[in-house]
Parts: sequence; structure tokens; C-alpha cells
Amino acid sequence: MEPLQVLPVPGLGEVTTGVELGALLDDAADAAGTPLAAGDCLVVTQKIVSKAEGRVVPLASDDPAARRRLIEAESVRLLRRRDELFITQTPHGFVCANAGVDQSNVDPGHAALLPLDADRSARRIRDALRGRGIEVAVVITDTFGRAWRNGLTDVAIGVAGLAAIVDLRGTSDASGRELAVTEVAIGDEVASAAELVMGKDRDVPAAIVRGLPGEWFRESSVRELVRAARDDLFR
Repeated sequence: MEPLQVLPVPGLGEVTTGVELGALLDDAADAAGTPLAAGDCLVVTQKIVSKAEGRVVPLASDDPAARRRLIEAESVRLLRRRDELFITQTPHGFVCANAGVDQSNVDPGHAALLPLDADRSARRIRDALRGRGIEVAVVITDTFGRAWRNGLTDVAIGVAGLAAIVDLRGTSDASGRELAVTEVAIGDEVASAAELVMGKDRDVPAAIVRGLPGEWFRESSVRELVRAARDDLFR
């Protein structure tokens, strides 16, 4: 396996509704001296995707009732609530805090919502880059908490051209023992690796992950990462 590189893509500036993200990201990578190359995986934060797709709505920070209504509108199921923290299931199948409604890194008095279909958003960026002659995978990320663990990490909420899951069942480990249950969440691992050079406080909303094995590149969907309720012991 060749060495893995994670390269920040700074310098995008403010993203507005209707902007062509593929072209913007390609130009920014060129300007940063790390042009996109075939076999790269471009990782993009949900926030700029939501801004480009017009998924930003007015929401006063001092209006908890309006915030609650917005969270409910973005949810299909309320799982838990503690004070103003809601754990909900979104139409995408994600179980997350506050249905992904987020007021960080947006204009005051507004909130960003999750893309309606982040797989489709990832495909749109990939197709725009294909139109420029660059064949890459795309992962769209958001910051989630995790059950039983403190802290936050970025996870994949949309993928195009990269396996969300790599199924190792039936293969052998380094000792020759057959793996029976191992399915590796490659989409999430790529998302969290890219977050190390991005971060909410650095104004770096994209990164290039370079050196991933070629066999991981295939058509996929974030739905591979979403555990069905029938398989969940805690729902």
C-alpha cells in the first residue's frame, strides 16, 4: 500500500447558493499547489454543500421554540431528549443530534440543514470534476457524536465513487484466521482522517485523501453505513 496523504484545500472563500462546487474546489486545490489527480478522494464538509444547495434557513439563536420546530420538521422520529438536546432519526436514516440542524459557521440568525440527498450531492461534485477531466471519488462529511464515546468525529453522510463499507468477511487476518464479521467503515474512516486537516475553526472545508487502494473505488451509497432498526439492539 502506498503512503497515505491528507492534504487541506484552503481558500474557498464564502460559498453562496447556486455556486458550482466542483469547479470551486478544483480551482482552490490548484491554487493551493495540490491539484486533484486521478485516484484521489475529495472530502467536502456538509456545511458548504448545504450553502451551495440553499439549505440554509433563518433561525434566531434566542428562539428555542422555533429551533425545536425546525428539528422536528427535519426528523422522522424523536429517540431521546434532554433539555434542548434532541436525538432524532432523519429521513436519510441517520441517528444524530438535533437532526443535523447547525448554527456554526453560518451567518448570525441562520441555521444550516443537512443536504436532502448527500449521495446525490457527492455525485454532482464528482460529475463536475469528470467534466474537467479529473476522475476522483467524493465523500461529504458531517460531525457526529457516538453512542458510548465522548467527543465528536466526522463521518460520511454522502459518497460517490468510493466504497462506504469494505466487507472483509470470508478473508483471513494476518494470522490466517478467517474473519467472520469484519466490515470496515471506509467512508467514515476517510471522513475522520480528512477532518484532522480541516476542523471547524480553520476555515478549511475540504481535503484531498491520496493513496487509497484502488479496489476501494466503486459505486456506493451512504446507505451501506446506516444500520437498519431491525439490526439495532438499542432502538
